[in-house]
Amino acid sequence: MSGHEIIVKPFSDVHNKGGSVIATLLHDPTIEGLDVALYMDGSASMENEYGPRGILAKLGPVRNQVEPQMRWMLQYLAQKDKDGFLRTAYWATGDGAQLEVLGDLDGAKSEEYKFPGPKFYGKATILLPVLRDYIAHIREEVGKGAKRGLAVIITDSQVNDAEDCKAYSAQVAKEIVAGRLPMLNFVLLGVGAKVDEEQMEEICHAEFPGVGHLWCHRVADKMEEMAELVAVLVDSTMTVGSGGKIFSDNGELIKEYEGGLPAVLEFQVPQGCKAFTLEIEGQRFTQPLPEDHDDDEDHDDDDDDDHQPPPQQPPARKSHHH
Repeated sequence: MSGHEIIVKPFSDVHNKGGSVIATLLHDPTIEGLDVALYMDGSASMENEYGPRGILAKLGPVRNQVEPQMRWMLQYLAQKDKDGFLRTAYWATGDGAQLEVLGDLDGAKSEEYKFPGPKFYGKATILLPVLRDYIAHIREEVGKGAKRGLAVIITDSQVNDAEDCKAYSAQVAKEIVAGRLPMLNFVLLGVGAKVDEEQMEEICHAEFPGVGHLWCHRVADKMEEMAELVAVLVDSTMTVGSGGKIFSDNGELIKEYEGGLPAVLEFQVPQGCKAFTLEIEGQRFTQPLPEDHDDDEDHDDDDDDDHQPPPQQPPARKSHHH
């Protein structure tokens, strides 16, 4: 019996089949210094989703569909955040360009927070103030150790200022390349039938030199699918670092990733290779290759308890990617 396979951080799992290696990266330790913010649509079309307020709320069972989803996302995203606190705000409030900032919310206390909706539902859906808010926030957080940023933005309608957002994104990309901002991602989740998916594609489609994609998106049919899709989206787009290289044990470059590392790395190693090295931003991690498992019967790790999913995590549904 060979001893238990050694999995080196930042990997959570490594499989080797005849020289084809699949290595899964642990999110949490590698995306060190990740700062996450959550922006929830507060426009007038959302009013029913937050349910009745005031005197009406006392008359019947309140069905606030947003609150349980917000709590769940807060808890889930806080596990990835460097300090477990998320800047959280309603956006598209007031004239549509306002933000109502709820503050830095503690993911560990997500069940205690109420999300009744904004004080003033917005008359339009203007996205640029969200981007500006997050950039100002991340500049501050860099001083507190943020090395990476992620803003999750939820909308139920068409965005009124898509062109401005595209132009601003191009600026942000330049700042990242120049080293004035850390690597950032914007995750845009559309909910319901009024979302303009074509417009979302357009915003998210842009690729920027040296950065790749800044944006990604999904559409959920119902409010109840929101948290689950955010989880899938965040996991599939949270690339690690700003790219990386994989070398064989004799120093040969096997694979290079430019715009960021995906969560699952797949590559071929030369015959007889016993280990590979991942280099990210000057750091090197060498992972011994497990024995070639063509039959995977003994690959049942019982000691996997240290990265448990958050409680009541909905099953991740496979749904179409862009």
